[in-house]
Amino acid sequence: MDAVREDRLESLIERYERAMLVVTRRMSALFRNTIAGDLTLDQYNIIRYINLRRSCTSTELSETYCVGKSAITAIVDRLAEKGLIRRTQDQSDRRVIFLSLTRKGERLCETLTGRIQRVVSRYLSHFTVEEVSTFIGTFEKLAHLLETAEGTGEDPVRKTAAAAGRPGRKRIAQREQGREKP
Repeated sequence: MDAVREDRLESLIERYERAMLVVTRRMSALFRNTIAGDLTLDQYNIIRYINLRRSCTSTELSETYCVGKSAITAIVDRLAEKGLIRRTQDQSDRRVIFLSLTRKGERLCETLTGRIQRVVSRYLSHFTVEEVSTFIGTFEKLAHLLETAEGTGEDPVRKTAAAAGRPGRKRIAQREQGREKP
């Protein structure tokens, strides 16, 4: 399949932005209501992440969620006060603190994840398995592009355009300003 042509890109981006706004806003509200009384959505996301990995550091959480370490520390402190997270010092480097869930944290995570999965399944059940798989595959591809760009500081979009012989953002901007070089 060919990449999206420049002339269609603007309208596709507008459609993406509109849909993403609705999905993000409404799903966040549904999730907040689903877990209300137990945790905030940020707290749930943290315990879910830790549960999937078994343990991590505050630095890893900070990098994953693109927030400052102080914000993560505040959330982790609240979760520890609730008895949901345990802090364990690294044996080889005492400066490193690993975070893991307590049994209480694991049970709560399992309960809340089940509730959220039921909410999501109500919507995904309106699509075929093929539609859901295609959507998830495309969404994962976008996630990979974003992670690659973050990790390397490079723009994978520009690299892909150059490899395909298409102009990158710089050449497009030069063309629009009438100063493209041959």
